[in-house]
Amino acid sequence: MKINENFLKLKDSYLFATVGAKTAAYKRAHPDREVIRLSIGDVTLPLAPVVIDAMHRAVDDMANRATFKGYAPDQTCYGYDRLLDSILDSYARKGVTLGKGDIFISDGAKSDCGNILDILSADNTVLVPDPVYPVYLDTNIMAGRKILFADANEGNGFLPMPDPNVRADIIYLCSPNNPTGAAYTKEQLKAWVGYALMQDALILYDAAYEYFVTDSSLARSIYQIEGAKNCAIEICSYSKTAGFTGVRCGYTIVPQELTRDGVSLNKLWARRQSTKFNGTSYITQMGAAAVFTEEGERQIGENIAYYRENARIISAGLDSLGIWYTGGKNSPYIWMKCPNGMGSWEFFDELLEKASVVGTPGCGFGKNGEGFFRLTAFNTHENTLEAMQRIAKLLKA
Repeated sequence: MKINENFLKLKDSYLFATVGAKTAAYKRAHPDREVIRLSIGDVTLPLAPVVIDAMHRAVDDMANRATFKGYAPDQTCYGYDRLLDSILDSYARKGVTLGKGDIFISDGAKSDCGNILDILSADNTVLVPDPVYPVYLDTNIMAGRKILFADANEGNGFLPMPDPNVRADIIYLCSPNNPTGAAYTKEQLKAWVGYALMQDALILYDAAYEYFVTDSSLARSIYQIEGAKNCAIEICSYSKTAGFTGVRCGYTIVPQELTRDGVSLNKLWARRQSTKFNGTSYITQMGAAAVFTEEGERQIGENIAYYRENARIISAGLDSLGIWYTGGKNSPYIWMKCPNGMGSWEFFDELLEKASVVGTPGCGFGKNGEGFFRLTAFNTHENTLEAMQRIAKLLKA
């Protein structure tokens, strides 16, 4: 027996462990000081009432022999019709037409971001942005693929565009982006779709944060771009949209039109899922089905508006201090440049020790993240206001 030695090429997952250890040590040394966390990318508001009601009804269904559900229906890629119809309706409102057979229900975007690679050859060359959400990079290191980096930096607003001189087979895009909060316009995504079609490449498009987009010039789905169904798989999540981080549900779109060498990627993914996945629970799916109803969208819209206001508070504070950043306006993340040329960890320590505020050092997301810092909008209004007052006081000093 031999291990997969590609795992030995992974960096230790030190970023959030180190953030946690430093924060815990500070709290032990200063038990009288309140620490405000703007570091975690997790939601804090409860599930919408319409979702809770739907899940309660689903629990009752499981207590009755006539309505009890076992395995989810395999013939519809483990999705119940009520949920699939709600997803189709949500795409129709964005001007995108899909079929039920294009939709695959999962337990979240992170899982599918890694699992989708099962149907793609290890000989493919992968293009990922730097800085990057770790799952894109690590899962390809695990598989031993050749990895290239798209240079996201201050000069391009952390939105790298395709380089015709770079040959890639698999392209990762996340918009709005984690960690930078930057979001591609429809015109920019048109260039990426054109590049993928020219290269005969596949775009893996992470749309986990699309419900934070309010600017009509920005895309909420890659399929709003002509030709994308022939070159893109879209991975979506209910985690930030509806607060399902502790419930777990997502969906992946693999269009019927998407083929390579005469082989349907939709059929390959369906075969993979039927072998390695038994579906998302009925109770979870019924809760998710309520999200895109008229009342559901109104209620989750209130929660998202709450987080948007936190992002506005952070952005306004940075504007008043003259600090450069991306995100904040169509994203729950704010990616700020560390003041006075400070390094990411240097600023982390300064902010913790002198303001009792915790963020996330940008260098943990890649080399291009050095000198930058991620703040999130997932806290209370009161804590967000207090945190920005502390940051302003520190930086003015």
